[in-house]
Amino acid sequence: MAYILMRRIRYQPKRALHDELRVADLHSDMLLWMRNPRRWNNRGHTDLPRLAHSNVRLQVFASVTKTPSGQNYQSNSADSDNITALAVVQRWPVDTWNSLFARARFHARRLQRIERAGDELVIGRTSADLRAALADPDGPMVALLATEGAHSLEGEIDNLQRLHDEGYRVLGLHHFFHNELGGSLHGLAGDGLSAFGEQVVLQAVDMGMVIDVAHSSHQVVRDVLGLIDEPVIVSHTGIHGHCQTQRNLPDALMREIAAAGGLIGIGFWADVTCDDSPAGVARAITAAVQLVGIDHVALGSDYDGAITASFDGAELAVLTHELLRQGFSRDEVALIMGENAIRFFLANLPEGEGE
Repeated sequence: MAYILMRRIRYQPKRALHDELRVADLHSDMLLWMRNPRRWNNRGHTDLPRLAHSNVRLQVFASVTKTPSGQNYQSNSADSDNITALAVVQRWPVDTWNSLFARARFHARRLQRIERAGDELVIGRTSADLRAALADPDGPMVALLATEGAHSLEGEIDNLQRLHDEGYRVLGLHHFFHNELGGSLHGLAGDGLSAFGEQVVLQAVDMGMVIDVAHSSHQVVRDVLGLIDEPVIVSHTGIHGHCQTQRNLPDALMREIAAAGGLIGIGFWADVTCDDSPAGVARAITAAVQLVGIDHVALGSDYDGAITASFDGAELAVLTHELLRQGFSRDEVALIMGENAIRFFLANLPEGEGE
């Protein structure tokens, strides 16, 4: 896996509006790294103090369980795995060394330990959890657990219930390679959903999980949209018409996702924005708003993934500043920076367990 890099910036934007916002982000890989998430760190992009400094009230934490060697956006096989070495070096439990499901369970239990250790964070399992935490302006951050690729099911449908029991509420179908559910956007072929993939998607939706197609092939996305009525997310991405890379889904497909009520999270790195400065990310957000409408656009940083970002989780006020500079109103900035994502999960998570 590539090293995480960050070019430090020294913006000092006015924080008046930002301090009033409820910020939400659809994708962070913080759980992959064994630094203390309850302490302000000088490495990586995120930890709880830095996110709190930026008024992040809802954060989706993804579980990265496998990445291929030579990780790229064009073509990867499923025959290699960088995470095994990382698991050994970082002293993850021995059962994670050879089990993708065990890795996802380990990441969930890391977050559960953080939840038990203090009052900074609660894991959101239902819309009632979100509503209760967000009712208090000084309340805890809501954390949602997501898979970055459903290969963590290891081809066993019963593992979906086990992941749900651990707290997972967002099911990312793919990462950088094909899996038992079908084709990846970066795999050897652009296959659609397999029969197993259809079974997983239908059961996940029945359980109240949100489907994430950020790394899925074009055909998988079309198949999912044709299979379910519930809206999906593209958690971390850019807009192809604005930044023409294979990582970004075609504009027409993005419009279909939005037309079905979906949510698009714009990433903070140059491979999806073609400019990772705060102004460049704001321009990518502008392109998304122009394409799908303001109600369907959110933040999808990909913090702590294998990316380079020019501002970290403590510096999100610079993005508020740039959105204002580029002509968005205060109400529009609030929607983009968090309210769209909060509304989406309030509407699409089950109201309470068993409902």
